[in-house]
Amino acid sequence: MALWLFSTKASLKPITKEEELLANDLPDTQARQFRHSRGYVRHALASLSKLPALDIPLKALPGKPPVLREGWGHVSFSHCRDALLVGWFHKSLGVDLERSDRNFAAIQVAKRYFSYEEKEAILRLDKAAQRVTVLDQWLIKEAAIKWQRGTLASDLTHWHSGPDLATAIHDLYHYRLHVHRIHYKNWRMAIAFDESENYPLPLLCIG
Repeated sequence: MALWLFSTKASLKPITKEEELLANDLPDTQARQFRHSRGYVRHALASLSKLPALDIPLKALPGKPPVLREGWGHVSFSHCRDALLVGWFHKSLGVDLERSDRNFAAIQVAKRYFSYEEKEAILRLDKAAQRVTVLDQWLIKEAAIKWQRGTLASDLTHWHSGPDLATAIHDLYHYRLHVHRIHYKNWRMAIAFDESENYPLPLLCIG
């Protein structure tokens, strides 16, 4: 498994002509985000494969999970306002990224989307711990949904994190995933992958 973290302020990398056409149909802010993410996903995977970035067989349509050609493994990426997280693995994975200082209504989020057991555990915490725990659990759920290639609307309420925040379980399909969490500087991250996989924890490469 490989992980990269890139600044969204970094200069853009080359993307394919097809990707440029897709970007041209997006509003300006979304277009830059699209160009940045696809360019840096290609840049990251090129560093693994030793092939030119534009030769990486990546299909990453707006709003759709990214896909690599069969035999190339699996890629997942996530961005917040100032960073992009890219993950690669030989089997399916999902990654999610948020700013550590993101301001949101933690208890309202937990009450709406979390299980009874998760909510009860959160309510026993102090306010600061509630916000961090809800943020971490949200990261886990989003990473798991990306692993599943599901949707927030259909799957968010079905994914539950274990008490140690190291597993994710889907109560409808009985998926069970391992979750690796990283707190680096201003960002928090979650990486979800099949629990049966046994390998050294991934290192985060800073771009």
